[in-house]
Amino acid sequence: MHVTSETSPGVSYVMPVLNEVDHIEAAVLSLTSQDYDGPCEVVLALGPSVDGTNDVIDGLARADPRIRRIENELGSTPGGLNAAIRASTHPIVVRVDAHSVLPRDYTRIAVTTLLRTGADNVGGIMQAEGETPFEKAVARAYGARAGLGGTPHHVGGREGPSETAYLGVFQRHRLVEVGLFDEGIKRGQDWELNRRLRATGGTVWFTPDLKVVYRPRSSLRKLVRQFVATGLWRGELARRFPRANSLRYFVPPAMVLGVTVGLILGVIGLFLPGTAAGALALALAVPALYLAFVVVAAVPVVRSDGVRSALWYLVVLPCIHFAWGIGFVLGFLKLTRNITAHTGR
Repeated sequence: MHVTSETSPGVSYVMPVLNEVDHIEAAVLSLTSQDYDGPCEVVLALGPSVDGTNDVIDGLARADPRIRRIENELGSTPGGLNAAIRASTHPIVVRVDAHSVLPRDYTRIAVTTLLRTGADNVGGIMQAEGETPFEKAVARAYGARAGLGGTPHHVGGREGPSETAYLGVFQRHRLVEVGLFDEGIKRGQDWELNRRLRATGGTVWFTPDLKVVYRPRSSLRKLVRQFVATGLWRGELARRFPRANSLRYFVPPAMVLGVTVGLILGVIGLFLPGTAAGALALALAVPALYLAFVVVAAVPVVRSDGVRSALWYLVVLPCIHFAWGIGFVLGFLKLTRNITAHTGR
């Protein structure tokens, strides 16, 4: 169903931006080329970029009056989102990431779904796509149950109420009612906001009809930094809101602990005499099983993306698991001195 101009509420796209010179133009142009009939604006909250990002945005704003730039004084993602929401003027808020590219029908489908369901927030699938063999391996891990656990916004599923949603198309008044994003949470702020929406009687709605192209990190260093930060904040949120977290969040840290303990006990067993040595050596079965799991998970990548991506997948998958799992343990046990410094950038 096509939403006509008479029934199409105004839409405000909000995006925090910091050092995204390689992605920002494609992200913004995907907003201004939407096939939605209602009025729209693009509000970009700019942090202190040093790579020329703001110059690109200045050029885009001069070419299209719908694009507005404001300062993100806090420099963080939730701070930028809140600044952009406060500066927005329309009743529908579309949260956008500088690494995302929206298909032309995204807004139309999202607003139609929002109005049809009466939800407070509608989201879809984060469809990760890479260009290099490394990026393709990361993208494959994002969209695989072996990678990020198989949540609907990564692998798809049936339309319906959801715990959280990727990005999000919101009723603006509900964002204001629950207090916008928590600016003290540097990662996982989407999940925490959706928790408050649901706790106050609202609905978060997932639909597989929405697919957003996401560009993954381009290097192993950036990937590890991203997932350590994500794990840290997930551990922090699990500690703050224990009843709101599903068991799947505890799988990576349990795996990290199991593999680590298995390696330590197994190595000790190799150097001890007697029956005890044999028993300890059996602990090596845990890391061996994990290694077999990674190898089996990499086999389909050969067919889909080639041998080079499959070889990268053998590295990427454990890096994601261990970075996230170690971060979770540190965050859950409050073993990091300044968690707010970990933003994943």
